[in-house]
Amino acid sequence: MREDEEADADVFLPLRPLPGGPRDRRERDRERRIAEHVSRRWEHSGEPPRRVRGLSLPDIVATAIAVADADGTEAVSMRRIARELHVGAMSLYWYVTSKEELHQLMLERVQAESDVPEPSGDWRADLRGYARNTRAALLRHPWAIDFLGNGPPSGPNDARNAERVIGAFDGLGLDIPTVMYSVTTVGTYVLGAVLREVQEIRWHETAAEAIEGLTETEVAEFLGDLDRRIRESGRYPHLVRILDEDFDPDSPETRDIRFEFGLDCVLDGIAAKIGKAPG
Repeated sequence: MREDEEADADVFLPLRPLPGGPRDRRERDRERRIAEHVSRRWEHSGEPPRRVRGLSLPDIVATAIAVADADGTEAVSMRRIARELHVGAMSLYWYVTSKEELHQLMLERVQAESDVPEPSGDWRADLRGYARNTRAALLRHPWAIDFLGNGPPSGPNDARNAERVIGAFDGLGLDIPTVMYSVTTVGTYVLGAVLREVQEIRWHETAAEAIEGLTETEVAEFLGDLDRRIRESGRYPHLVRILDEDFDPDSPETRDIRFEFGLDCVLDGIAAKIGKAPG
């Protein structure tokens, strides 16, 4: 975390739902007692015990994100992170006071990866940069789709990104509703596009598992039978045209092209609205 981000951290509260769902009161109470004990030790000695000085907050957050990337947010726990780092669970409390705080730091790290560019004077280029960076970060961390892109800023990185993307419209004489609806429209498109990509990736993985062990001939026979049934039904002329073109709308090779096509449509629509907006 940069110095300016650290200075601003206390401005923001965990206002949005966090990964992992509700927790048992006993678990929260246990965590609170450990954190209070560690806090008293901090005040007494000014530093953690020698056995945990090799830890760092960035390493803890990075490990938590790696676990969420691999196994989902439900797998993130203080015990799991401690096991991955080969330390005792209590050691983590010298650096983070609760699971909720760890989750908030995880979201902040993803927001840092989204990194909206500084306004350049070209609103369209700026929003394209925002969309591309956000997409890339969410594809690396699909679990974050459920927790980003709504509500007020949750931390310094989120606030910085919001400030920049809103600033992309400076000098156009637009009212606040037009600016904010434009920003949220782009954000909604990105979230929807990434969600579809994630679903595609999972579907391809499932399909690959389903045909594992089949010969190429068996796979070709299955696809050929599907092709034949669609054509012979006489009810799906548009699907037949797609089959005739040998066009795969879900091809992994066209994901970037499809994202840019949709983004162009969104930006064109915003440009049309801006042209009609009162100024």
